[in-house]
Amino acid sequence: MVPIKLDVALASLSLIFIYAAMAIYTISFLIFVFHIARATSEKKSIRDTSGGLQRAGFIVMGIGALAHGIGVTTRGISASRVPWANMYEFSISGSFLIVLIFMTALAVKEIRVIAAFVNAFALLVLGVATTTFYVQIKTLMPALQSYWLVIHVTVAVLATAFFNIAAALAVAYLLREWAWVQKSKNVLASLVRRVLKMFPDSAKLERLSYRFNVVGFILWSFTLIAGAIWAERAWHRYWGWDTKEVWTFIIWTIYAGYLHANATRGWSGKRSAWLSLVGFAAVLFNFTIVNLFFKGLHVYSGLK
Repeated sequence: MVPIKLDVALASLSLIFIYAAMAIYTISFLIFVFHIARATSEKKSIRDTSGGLQRAGFIVMGIGALAHGIGVTTRGISASRVPWANMYEFSISGSFLIVLIFMTALAVKEIRVIAAFVNAFALLVLGVATTTFYVQIKTLMPALQSYWLVIHVTVAVLATAFFNIAAALAVAYLLREWAWVQKSKNVLASLVRRVLKMFPDSAKLERLSYRFNVVGFILWSFTLIAGAIWAERAWHRYWGWDTKEVWTFIIWTIYAGYLHANATRGWSGKRSAWLSLVGFAAVLFNFTIVNLFFKGLHVYSGLK
C-alpha cells in the first residue's frame, strides 16, 4: 500500500483560513445586529431587502463562507482524504454547510431574519473547534478507510445543518410567543417585542422550521441506514448497540415524534418548537458528550 502523504504546511494554511473566516463572520454578525437595531428604532422591517446594511451583512458573510470553504478544502487536501475524520474536521465542515445551506435558502425572504443566529452559531462552533477540538492531521484508522465515510458522514453533516437552521427558527418562534404574552411593564419583553415585530409572524416561523426539519429527518434516516450498512462491512454486523448507534437512533426517534406531532396537529405551536429544540440538543449531545466521554467503536473525536 502506498503511504499517504500528509502536508503539514497546507494544514497550517487551512487553520489560517479558518481564523480569517471567524474574523469575517464576526464583522458580518455585528452588521446584522446593527441592522436589526436600526430597523427596530426606525420601525422598519428587517425583511426589507433594500436595506444597505443587510446587503452588506450578506456580502461579508459570503466572503467569510468563501474563506471558510477554502479552510475546509485545504484541510482535506493536506490529509489526502475527506475532512471529517475527527471532531475538529466535522465542526469546520458542518458549520460551513450550515452557512452554505442558509445562504442558498436566501431566496425565501423569511429565512433572512435568522442571519444573526446562523452567523453566531457558526462563529461559536469554529471558536470551540479551534480552541478545544483542534488536532494535527493524521491518517485514518482502518475502519474509516472506506467510501462509506464519504456517504455516511456527508449526509449526517447535511442533516445536522438542516436541523440547526430549523432550531434557529424555533428559537425565533418561541421568543416571539414569549414576548407577546409578557406585560408591557416588562422592559426586556418590550425590547424583544419591538425587535420581533420586524420578523415574520409565528405561523411562518413554525412552517419554515417544520420544512427544514422534514429535510433533516429524511437525511438523518439515510444516515442511520448507511451507518448500518457500513457497520456490516467494517465489523460484520448491522447493529451492535454501540453508544453512537443508540444515540443516532434516539435522535431519529425524537424527530419522528416531532413530525408525527405536527402531522396530527396535537403538538403544534410552542410544544412543537420545544420538541424541535430537544431534538437538536440531542444532536449536539451526540456530537460532543458522546464523543468526548463515552467509549465505543464510533467515537472518533481525535482527542487524547
